[in-house]
Amino acid sequence: AATPPPTANPATAAPPASSAAPSASSAPSASSAAPAASAGASAAAGSTVMTATVGTQGMLIVAGSNGMTVYTFSKDVANSGTSACTGGCITKWPALTVPAGATPTAGSGATGKLGTITRPDDGTLQVTYNGLPLYFYSGDKAPGDSNGIYTGWNAVKP
Repeated sequence: AATPPPTANPATAAPPASSAAPSASSAPSASSAAPAASAGASAAAGSTVMTATVGTQGMLIVAGSNGMTVYTFSKDVANSGTSACTGGCITKWPALTVPAGATPTAGSGATGKLGTITRPDDGTLQVTYNGLPLYFYSGDKAPGDSNGIYTGWNAVKP
């Protein structure tokens, strides 16, 4: 209880093709971009993952740092300690990570077992849920998006 709970690093937790920065320069979007920018900071005391209703998909696991939907990859093997998504795959499907030495935490409704694996490509700690590595989809642009549901990719149910 003496140490603050670890959280996902907002810099690594957000999809790399974020459209928040360019839109923040226009007057109408500046005020709406401010809460999104501060969400990562407020998540410092929050959870790595939590549940949220995502469109017609229902209740899914989302990242606590930014509210974005997370996914699992069918080629990953639960509890194998590794990710099958590397190279171009990890560019399109960025890993949900936590800082080195951190332990992921579950928010309300996220009842699965959380853990981490060390990514073979860059050494970052990727969050796992029930033994499967978690990913974002670069085509999701806002909380509530679930564009990453494809053959081989699944949104994560609590």
